[in-house]
Amino acid sequence: MNEKIIERAGEIITERAKGSQNFVTLAFVDRDGYPHTTTISISKSEGIKWLTFCTGTGAKKDIIDRCNKASVCINSSEYHIALTGTIEQITDLDVKKEMWYDGLKNHFSGYDDPNYCVLKFTAERYNLLLLSDRQDARGNIT
Repeated sequence: MNEKIIERAGEIITERAKGSQNFVTLAFVDRDGYPHTTTISISKSEGIKWLTFCTGTGAKKDIIDRCNKASVCINSSEYHIALTGTIEQITDLDVKKEMWYDGLKNHFSGYDDPNYCVLKFTAERYNLLLLSDRQDARGNIT
């Protein structure tokens, strides 16, 4: 039964990444040890296993190096998808080029802009609720 709800949650994430409603919340621990939550757009994903986000570097690398634990929450009136795992900053130029899309031109000079980075969130646990199907599942990603 969990496989079916996990598959549907992955489809929802993929749909969100492609659409204009692709905002999710990303939470991590800031440099002072406090929870920090931000709204961010999904760039790509592989089901519920991993999601990537394009953003500015800022102090994120220092923060992630100190504590790479993070969570992502994706919800609507029809579902609630909460993922817990780790996050890393990807600096590989080929990956940054692959993830680049035109909307980023408003913020960065190009995929090689040193202020542009890709964050990769890898899920370890999930808490899924599909209200339309009245299904829920919790567990670890294997």
